[in-house]
Amino acid sequence: MKRIIIFMLILLNGALNSIAQTKSDIYDKALADSLGADEYGMKQYTFVILKTGTNTTESKESTDSLFRGHMNNIGRLAKEGKLIVAGPFVKNEKAYRGLFILNVKTMEEAKNLLSTDPAINAHLLESELFTWYGSAALPMYLDYHSKIESHTH
Repeated sequence: MKRIIIFMLILLNGALNSIAQTKSDIYDKALADSLGADEYGMKQYTFVILKTGTNTTESKESTDSLFRGHMNNIGRLAKEGKLIVAGPFVKNEKAYRGLFILNVKTMEEAKNLLSTDPAINAHLLESELFTWYGSAALPMYLDYHSKIESHTH
């Protein structure tokens, strides 16, 4: 029994060493630094929840135009690397419409970027901002998204 326990401890030690070596072997300091990662591979972003705004008086044509501007603004911010996640919510009781994750250093910078959105400026949408801590690799997914988006819509 004692030999079995010793054997199991040796196996466990070997497995832990293997995991530790694997993690240190794959760590890419240059990549981590280029993404602004901390020692955990994480960084701060601004998480934005978009809600239905107070303006309900716009005509359908005006609303459509403002939302076209909203979508164009999303595309521009994504190309600039400032907007790394955006998407709508399904209809819900909280009037939440969508979310953004902004790749910015300050809340002030996030507010300045949101001020370029015509739907927010017209109060069709309102925003709530939060500091969010997530993987520094998050912006890298956009390269893959462009490869799976068919562009036929």
